[in-house]
Amino acid sequence: MEMKQWYMEYKIHKNRPGLLGDIASMMGMLDINIITINGVEDRTRGMLLQTPDDEKIEIMGKLLKKVDNITINALRPPKLVDILAVRHGRYIERDSDDRKTFRFTRDELGLLVDFLGEVFKREGNQVIGLRGMPRVGKTESIIAGSVCSNKRWAFVSSTLLRQTVRSQLSEDEMNPNNVFIIDGIVSTLRSNEKHHMLLQEIMAMNSTKVIEHPDIFVRESRYDYNDFDIIVELRNTPDEEISYEKFTTALDDF
Repeated sequence: MEMKQWYMEYKIHKNRPGLLGDIASMMGMLDINIITINGVEDRTRGMLLQTPDDEKIEIMGKLLKKVDNITINALRPPKLVDILAVRHGRYIERDSDDRKTFRFTRDELGLLVDFLGEVFKREGNQVIGLRGMPRVGKTESIIAGSVCSNKRWAFVSSTLLRQTVRSQLSEDEMNPNNVFIIDGIVSTLRSNEKHHMLLQEIMAMNSTKVIEHPDIFVRESRYDYNDFDIIVELRNTPDEEISYEKFTTALDDF
């Protein structure tokens, strides 16, 4: 039988001595392997489990519901956010209304890079938007995520090294396996017709595109928010306002 992974999360009401040992012993008797275990936020523990038998997971879940000291919060095939929660010990913040929007602060760059690296490993077409003020670490995070996913990156437009507006890419750069980095402001407000043709070609490719400043990109192009699979927000502090009025005019200095 094929091995399958599961994510289990439980809340601890009374952390008595031997609690984890009892749970691990139960899993051992059912031949359920613990791959990774970590505390996830306050008094919550997450585990990545592995077993070829779904029925054993069901049995374990029913047994653990009878344990007074804990409450099972989740028992499911792992999502990306589950894997990262166990790996980093904290959940990624998501927008309560728009579930495809993920929020990070600058002190969580390690978590963001890991998140982007896992997303970039996915095959096929995906468009990722990245919001954030200047010098918060957007482009650097994309590059680091590309390295983590073992993929090359190609700048289509950027302000990382002055203002970059490409009108063509080399054959190696046009590889669909690359991560294409697009500055939504530069590509829509500071570009030319040749760049627009290149941009349309890349957007039509079966590849990963990361668009910085997606709101300006949507406002100034024929694309809309439905074209994005994920929106990432990166702030210096949790309460920082991302305001484009403060820095779109600053590009005139380049």
